[in-house]
Amino acid sequence: MANSLFRKKKIESILAEGADDAHGGGGSLKRVLTVKDLTFFGIAAIIGAGSFSSLGDAVFKGGPGVVVLFIITGIACAFTAFCYSEFASRIPVAGSAYTYSYASFGELFAWIIGWALIMEYSIGNVYVSFSWSDYFTSFLHKVNIHIPDYLCTSYREAQKAVEAGADPSSDLVKAWNTAPMLGSLRFIVDLPALVINLLITYLVFRGIKESRNFSNAMVILKLAIVALVIIVGGALVFSNGLSFNWTPANDAGVKSFMPNGFSGVMAAVSGVFFAYIGFDAVSVLAEESKNPQRDLPRGMILSLVICTTVYILLSLVLTGAVHFKNFAGVGDPLAFIFEEQNLNVGWMQLLVSICAVVAMTSVLLVFQMGQPRIWMSMSRDGLLPSVFQKIHPKYKTPSFATIVTGIVVGLPIIFTDKSFVIDFTSIATLFAFVLVCGGVLLIPRREKQPGRFNMPYINAQFTYPLIIAVAIFLFAKYGGTYFSDAFNFDFSGNADYNEGKVSFMDLATPNISVIVFWAICILLSILSMIKKYSLIPVMGVTTCLYLLTGMTKANWAWFLGWLALGLVIYFLYGINKSKLATAEKK
Repeated sequence: MANSLFRKKKIESILAEGADDAHGGGGSLKRVLTVKDLTFFGIAAIIGAGSFSSLGDAVFKGGPGVVVLFIITGIACAFTAFCYSEFASRIPVAGSAYTYSYASFGELFAWIIGWALIMEYSIGNVYVSFSWSDYFTSFLHKVNIHIPDYLCTSYREAQKAVEAGADPSSDLVKAWNTAPMLGSLRFIVDLPALVINLLITYLVFRGIKESRNFSNAMVILKLAIVALVIIVGGALVFSNGLSFNWTPANDAGVKSFMPNGFSGVMAAVSGVFFAYIGFDAVSVLAEESKNPQRDLPRGMILSLVICTTVYILLSLVLTGAVHFKNFAGVGDPLAFIFEEQNLNVGWMQLLVSICAVVAMTSVLLVFQMGQPRIWMSMSRDGLLPSVFQKIHPKYKTPSFATIVTGIVVGLPIIFTDKSFVIDFTSIATLFAFVLVCGGVLLIPRREKQPGRFNMPYINAQFTYPLIIAVAIFLFAKYGGTYFSDAFNFDFSGNADYNEGKVSFMDLATPNISVIVFWAICILLSILSMIKKYSLIPVMGVTTCLYLLTGMTKANWAWFLGWLALGLVIYFLYGINKSKLATAEKK
């Protein structure tokens, strides 16, 4: 049984399947993407809902210090980019982290990653669809076109607002009170979110070339507007003498770049990392790249460098233009800083609203392209029914998988809300990144090959243990109560605990995540000394695990529940139907 769970696919067989021109009964995918196209797809996926929506919540939690979290996240993604590039160079086929895990960890982990990536692409697109709808309806209001409130919000958001006793004049409460009744149920649905999902699904169904041209045009426009926000906003910060907002006073009256402390910065990890969840979407397009061994790594690394720089500059402009506490509940932060009570630039408000609609349309496009190609790869391996690998004879796209993706995104739009989705998505992506970086450690090193990406080998035998030792020293000396909080399980002085208002797990779970992180770091230090691991993937595992320590107990509960559901499906279907299982029976 154990051998069956961890059976691996040979890289040679993966390459043979990916190059099969007749695979799926409809021909191969079109190889039309260049390094410029891949870079633009990466930018399209990374700069979108993160910058135009979730960045506001991140700034509210972390203050100006959220810039530090973007730097940490950028470094984590840089290490991960090298690992993705190494895999993409060796295994230039569709499937992303799923395919890479199959070659390094084995079938069970491959299934887990494939299942987790559904959250990254499909469930993530639910949030992007909601955000797109917010900006779209905001733009329509600015041009005096009004959609009824009950047709541009989700049922759950309206219900939560009423239950929380929100202001009766708010749009959410008005949506609840004015919605027509279907029997005993109020008819409240985010219609723009559903419509954009339908249109994007159709575009992706039609073909990669059409999607490429549409994406490239949107990225150029998006970058131009974002650059304008940085230039105009930054100039006004200095000309209006607002740079004092970068060191606001905390609750104790002390001015600080991190007014909520480093713990406040880490509390923003979901919102910040959500900005990067489309980062690995580039690797999914391997079979549509003209020269994947060379162009995929370049596209990933270029898009990462560009986008991290943009996010740092945007964070500085936002926190300089407006006091960080004013971003509470703000879903359109880039337009918000130009409102009358802030920088007061009306034409920029309108321009940013238009740009946001464009930006998030491109994110929807890239995510909607990624999910069908992962399902196609899983179907090739027998973990999903063969219909998921069907290629449309005319459009050369995974047609059935694309339609199912549209349904998987569309249904949650009706039944959920964006506040639930964002944390759910970020934790799955970080988990996938950890396994990709760890997977590089399990495949044998190779000789450098001209014309292909070759990840530099830096011996971690002594370097990594030294880094961890220095990190422990710095946290112990300058981290305040960091370690004492992590290892202190004496709750005798906690009134809420003694009165039974909170449970032991409510108090202990965040500490356990930190303990597990440092235990893994120490284990990796020992293994690095013994096995002489490469430093880049080891640091990739470490930095991504560190970001995971910022996730809450609720995040972990939903994620583990999702994985449990996936494992049930795997043991009922995949474990016996996979091609490796079939080969073992012969």
